[in-house]
Amino acid sequence: MKLVHKTGSVLALAALLALGGCQTMAPANTSNTGTAYPQSSYGAYTGYGVVQSIELVQQGSSGIGAGAVMGGIVGGILGHQVGSGQGNTAATVLGAAGGAYAGHELEKRNQPQANAYKFNIRMQDGSYQSVTQTTIDDIRVGDRVRIDNGVARRY
Repeated sequence: MKLVHKTGSVLALAALLALGGCQTMAPANTSNTGTAYPQSSYGAYTGYGVVQSIELVQQGSSGIGAGAVMGGIVGGILGHQVGSGQGNTAATVLGAAGGAYAGHELEKRNQPQANAYKFNIRMQDGSYQSVTQTTIDDIRVGDRVRIDNGVARRY
């Protein structure tokens, strides 16, 4: 009976970690330029403005991926092999947490980091818009730009 309880605990922990790896994916960018990241609130917006600042930003995955899930499962199984009673439960939880962290860090280090540019633009109506895209397209601070479908272009 004790073995069934331990196996059930490990399976429940594995299921919990596997569900943690599920995340909602953003819709793909359908722009014909392929240079803009999806802008949820400005997707079909068209307007004119002046670039106030440009920031270089690192783009990468920040979600929990397969590395964290697999690391958590392996760590939980290895931790479960240690001790008995409450010490066994603590070792299982600590092993799962440590394995998930290690798996996440390994996955993060192996992902390529892409540079992108965040343009902060003061629009003609006085409002501000931010557009993030992978290319700078010779845009500089002070340039007049047109935002069309989430992409900034000089005009």
